[in-house]
Formats: sequence, structure tokens, C-alpha cells
Amino acid sequence: MSVVVFGVTLWILGTVLHFDDRLVSFMTDFGEYGADKLVLTLGIAGAMSFIYSVLRIADLRKEMELRATEQAKADWTATHDHLTKLPNRYAFERKILSRPVRSGEAEIEEWDDNVTIFSVDLDGFKKVNDLVGHKGGDVLLVEVARRICALGNADCVYRFGGDEFIIVAFSLTAEREERFAKLLIQAVTRPIHIDGFAVEVGASVGYDRWLEGSEPLEDAAHRADLAMYEAKSRGPNHYLVFEASMQDKVTERASLESRLRAAIADKAIMPFYQPLIDLKTGQLCGFEALARWVGEDGINIPPPVFIDIAEETGMITPLFEDLLAQACGDALTWPAHVTLSFNVSPVQMEDRLLASRILKVLSASRLPPQRLEIEITENALIQDPAIAAIILEELHAAGIQIALDDFGTGYSSLAQLARYRFDKIKIDKSFIATYRDDERQEKIVRAMLGLSRSLNIKTTAEGVEEHGQLAFLLQLGCDIGQGYLFGKAMPAAEASIFIRDRNANLASTA
Repeated sequence: MSVVVFGVTLWILGTVLHFDDRLVSFMTDFGEYGADKLVLTLGIAGAMSFIYSVLRIADLRKEMELRATEQAKADWTATHDHLTKLPNRYAFERKILSRPVRSGEAEIEEWDDNVTIFSVDLDGFKKVNDLVGHKGGDVLLVEVARRICALGNADCVYRFGGDEFIIVAFSLTAEREERFAKLLIQAVTRPIHIDGFAVEVGASVGYDRWLEGSEPLEDAAHRADLAMYEAKSRGPNHYLVFEASMQDKVTERASLESRLRAAIADKAIMPFYQPLIDLKTGQLCGFEALARWVGEDGINIPPPVFIDIAEETGMITPLFEDLLAQACGDALTWPAHVTLSFNVSPVQMEDRLLASRILKVLSASRLPPQRLEIEITENALIQDPAIAAIILEELHAAGIQIALDDFGTGYSSLAQLARYRFDKIKIDKSFIATYRDDERQEKIVRAMLGLSRSLNIKTTAEGVEEHGQLAFLLQLGCDIGQGYLFGKAMPAAEASIFIRDRNANLASTA
């Protein structure tokens, strides 16, 4: 445009000033000096410059179009999931909702007051990866995304990463919200065929309304997430609408997490010790260390509560090392034949350095490895069987005993006995508590004790609380008993008194 305007301006000036007559006069007067050739050269140069300018402008325009195309591609890549092609969390955060219009329908009125956010998380996705591999898992995610999109507008479905999806739905009544949540679960949980396998996953759904005009859209998504996690805690294929109590629960948990971090730093969590009694001799043969935490307000926080938080937040390793160090120090004050039994979290069995961590604590405390017994649940062994085998082998090589805890309540109990070497089996207290009321339970206990004898593995019965249970176990030849009948978990000072009194009682009855 600038070149054209400049050219027109020169043409007008030339016309007004009779520039052409003067140019001819100039060429005539100075013809012998080559004025005509000079003018011709200038004219050709001007024409070439004009043509070059036009071509350059065309190139610049093409370059700008290419740059805009590449920018659009980069923006799409940044705002979409590369696997499912759905918009991602970044796209959701910068989403500017516009008034939706449905095909064949009038414009939805007052939709701003009726926008529902659904949060969907898959249940059992890791098992699918283990079964068909990560490529198979990708196929499953693509199919799940397709099914969710089939329930509504694909522009309103987002993948937030992993196996979590967000859906923005418009103009749903409370009844339709619940129905849509059910449809989401039905769509996701239908079998998917991958490489000849029919795999299934569950779905947990949470949802809540967006209070447009008074909060960002992300706040509603956060509440939907809270509802989804609450639904997930109740088992697969549940859906819940957000309630204020869910936020209170999260706030309480965050406070407890902060207190737990401080308690670990201050060594406020202490090991308590529950006696292990040799049923054949009546002698004390060991103590099981159990974590106990009494808050500053004097309220006892249950171990399952703070252990779960420690596992989820990565604090389980420092907590484990601190409690083990305290317990090893206490065990040094016990008679040499009294062993220390210590539990390992399933999460820790994924730590390749677990054995070296335990040996480091033993070395620092100078407790002989033969006096330490590590208890591992069956569920801990299925997380990563290869690493578990290495850890158990390293512990055995160091002289540490291994006990299979809660035997009969986990996965593939017999398979675990065949694959790994254990020094002891601990029969879960649920079998001991119900064997008299259920004949099948009694037969299972008998079978467990018979199996342990055939494998030459000692057995410990947990939850012994009555003399009748003790007599039953003695009759079947159980090796070790543990439960309230012998003593509850107690602090180190009381454990020392227990040892003294136990020895005195045995001496008086001898």
C-alpha cells in the first residue's frame, strides 16, 4: 500500500508540474552527455525496484501466514493431550466459556447459573498396564476418551493427565446430573478388547456446580475432584456430588499431614511393644514394634491414619528409619533370646534400597541381625515381585528373619510361599476370632498350621484374647501366640517390667 501511494503521489506531482515536458527538455539539452541513457537507466531501476518490492511483500505475507500456521500448531500442541487429542489442563485453565448454542435449539438462557463440572478417574488402570503393557494402556485411554466424548460435546471434555478426565456439562438439573454420572460410569466400565484380552476398568465420578460470577472455573473443578476422591475411597464405580464436609475432611487431613511432618522431625512418634509368647514353653520370645502417636492435645491418632498419610506423602521412609532405630536401641536392653519384630509398609517394598536402609540402622544400633524379624504383608509382594525378591534375598543373606504377615487375607498366599522363602507365617487375627463360630474358619486354621509344619516354617497366631483360643492353638501345635491375653502394646519402660515379671512368674512355677 505504501509503494502504491508513493507512486500515485509522484504521478500527480509529475502531472501538475509538467514533469514530463521538463524531462524531455532535459534529455534534449544534455543529449550529447548521455542524459537519455541516464533517464532510461533510472526508469529501469525504478521499475525493477517496484517489482522487487511487490515480490518481497508477497514473500513477507506468505511468511506471516506460515508463522501464524506454526503458531496455531504450537498452541494446539500446548493445549491438547497428544494421546487422546483432548484439550488438557492448560486449555481448561485458559478456557473462556461462551454461551453455547445447541443445533436445532434456541440459545440456552441463563446457562451461566447451570454449569456442572464432572471429574472422572479410572479405577484399576495400573492392572491394565501390567496385563497388556503401556501401549495397551494407551489404547484403553483413547477408547475411554472416545466413549466420554460420545456422551456430549468433545470440546467440553478434558484430559488432566494420567487417567483423570474433566467434563463441562451445560443446563443439567440435579436429576440429569446424577443420570449423567451413571452414564459416565457405564460408558467407562464396558469391556475393552486389547490384543485379544477383554480388559475392564472402573470409574469414580465426582461433580459440582460452577458458581459463575463469584468464582473461577477452577474452583468448581477442585470441588469436583474432592467429590471424586471421596467416591474413590468408597470403592470402584461410585459417584458423589460435592458436599461441604468433603472440604472439611481435606482441610483436616492437610492439618494432620503438617502435624505428622513435625512429629517425625521431633521424634514424637514412639514404638510400642506387644509380646510374642512361645506357646510350647510359655517364655517370652520377642516383641512386635507398633507405632503409636499421641498428639499435643493428648488425643491418640490411630496408626492406619498417619501411616496412610506417611505412605502417600513420602514420609514413610524417614518415619520407618526413626522408629526402627528407636526399637533397635530398646531391643539391646532385652535378653539376647528376645527378638524384635518390625513391620514394613507395602510402599517400602518398591524401594530398591530398603535392605541397605535396614542394615544401616542395624549397624548404627549394633543390634545383631539375627535378633531382627521383618514382617511383610502378602499385598506388599505383588507391587513389584522382582524387587521384592531381591530385597528378601538381601535381608536373608544378612541373617534377618522374614515373616509373612496377615497370612490368608491377601493375594495368592500359596503362590507367595512357593516363590519366596519365609521363616515364619503369621495367621491373621480374623481367623482366630471366628474359628469357633464358623467350621470352615476352623478348618482353614488347621490347614494353615499343617501347611506350615510341612514347610518347616514357624507360625504365629495373632489376636489371641481368650483361654479357649489358646487351648485350641496349643492342641494344633501353633508355635507362637500374640494378643491381649498375653499383653497389649506397651512403651519401652513397661516392656522391661514385663520381661522381669514374666521371668519371675516362670521361675516361681518351675
